[in-house]
Amino acid sequence: MNTKATYIDKPLAILSLAVVFTSVAGLAIYSKESIAMAEKALFWVTTAFSAPVLIFTFLSVVFCLSLAFSKYGKIKLGEGKPEYSTPTWIFMFILSGMGSSALYWGFLDWAYYYQTPGLNLAPSSPEALKFSVAYSFFHYGPSAWSIYALAAISMCYHYHVRKNKGLSLAAMVEAVTGYKATGVVGRAVDLLFMLCMFGALTISLVLTAVTFTNILSLLTGIPNTFATKVVIILLVSIVFALSSYIGMDHGMKRLSQFVCYGVVLFAVYVLVFGPTQFIMNNTINSLGLMTTNFVDMSLFADPFGDGKFTREWTVFYWLWWISYAPGVALFVTRVSKGRSIREVILAVIIAGCIGMWFVYGVFENFSVHGFINQIVNVPEILSKQGGEVAIGQLLGTLPMGTLMMWIFLIIMVVFLAAHMDAVGYAVSATCTRGLEEGQDPSPNTRLFWCVMLTLVPIAMIFSKAPLDTMKAATVITAVPFIAIILVQTYGLVKWLQQDYGHVPAHKIDEANVAEAERLQAAATADVTPNAVVTDLNVAKATSNGETS
Repeated sequence: MNTKATYIDKPLAILSLAVVFTSVAGLAIYSKESIAMAEKALFWVTTAFSAPVLIFTFLSVVFCLSLAFSKYGKIKLGEGKPEYSTPTWIFMFILSGMGSSALYWGFLDWAYYYQTPGLNLAPSSPEALKFSVAYSFFHYGPSAWSIYALAAISMCYHYHVRKNKGLSLAAMVEAVTGYKATGVVGRAVDLLFMLCMFGALTISLVLTAVTFTNILSLLTGIPNTFATKVVIILLVSIVFALSSYIGMDHGMKRLSQFVCYGVVLFAVYVLVFGPTQFIMNNTINSLGLMTTNFVDMSLFADPFGDGKFTREWTVFYWLWWISYAPGVALFVTRVSKGRSIREVILAVIIAGCIGMWFVYGVFENFSVHGFINQIVNVPEILSKQGGEVAIGQLLGTLPMGTLMMWIFLIIMVVFLAAHMDAVGYAVSATCTRGLEEGQDPSPNTRLFWCVMLTLVPIAMIFSKAPLDTMKAATVITAVPFIAIILVQTYGLVKWLQQDYGHVPAHKIDEANVAEAERLQAAATADVTPNAVVTDLNVAKATSNGETS
């Protein structure tokens, strides 16, 4: 067991909480002024950084796929067998990157695009309806998951291959640039990360609490009030705090398995007992539209229009994914030892896309079918009463609708708990200095940050902040992370060139085969798996000698 000493970075924790408490107090006391300021900030950020964000995201897809299928994709991230089975591994990092708000957007995303479509389509037109689900698939497709993969793979290499100390952004920046993690630059990076995690979690927690309390009110008659929402948030916090305290293997692992199976089974129920043929047909059609229009959607800067759709949706979504990327990167790094670069990239992108497209394809097309058949007018309810009301009415149309609502609520709560657990782990790891491979933050540290993460969302609910205010809390802190991810990527490219630039692809294959054989033999004999490092060092030395 690794017993290396770690310590809590108290200055970072105190400074982070000071900024958070100040923001919460300002939002609660000066609600109207804070909301107005947030709306202006959202408009400015999404306008000023529109083109850079579009280009960055598009190039992330190109880079990740190129790296995965190059010789570098075969490099293993650390020695030994993977710690988790492949399904569990995939479930865990998908849960860390999705958020329970996916259940909210899963029924409603298309309705926003139908009313305010992209590609200069006419609002509320047949063409806008045709592209509505396709745009949702695009916003939760390869571009989004490539942002996660880009941030994760450089962190994995830093931690598992280079064996650099510290599972934090500042430690990664120090390894690349030389600026100390405990210096001004390092502390600024970690402070931004901490604030970003608070902001990114806000949308997930608020939308989940609002949706949960509305459906609960429909089922039980309990008043849908601020107090009810706070109680729900606190109950969820208890669940994910206990999960975080128990630890990765028994807490997060079990939550992620329960949620993924629960969401999939719920989607299967909707598919089987809902309009099956329409759901399947429009899912396939939407995937086709997204694929054939992928480049147009990716680089739609709207130079001849007002840029409203690009600014409020595509750029917002990319910044939202960017805001989560550092935290997801830390979490993926923690659970990916023993995997190859190719495995991590393709698992994040392909598994993430397939999971989202299946769930969104079922939920959204069920919602679209209800609209076009005049069962539930989702766009109108969304505009006049709120999305949570529309979701409640949609679920009520299912066979055994009341039971399905209860099941939906259970899945939503556990989903949020699992997601908050992953975010809490990332924040705890950032505040714990000296973490080495195999070490986790202490249970008490994780428990403390689990509680603190609920502060901003509760303030948002108290101030009755609109969706744009929650968006602003996310994107304002996300912009600097474009530069940080670029620094990470520069470091990754530099290290790959230094470590494997002169190693032929077949040597990497041979080393991987040799390690697999040693691991197999280790089950029945006293063989050291780490001996593969010697093989790689020999391969590097031989290759350098051949090319010198």
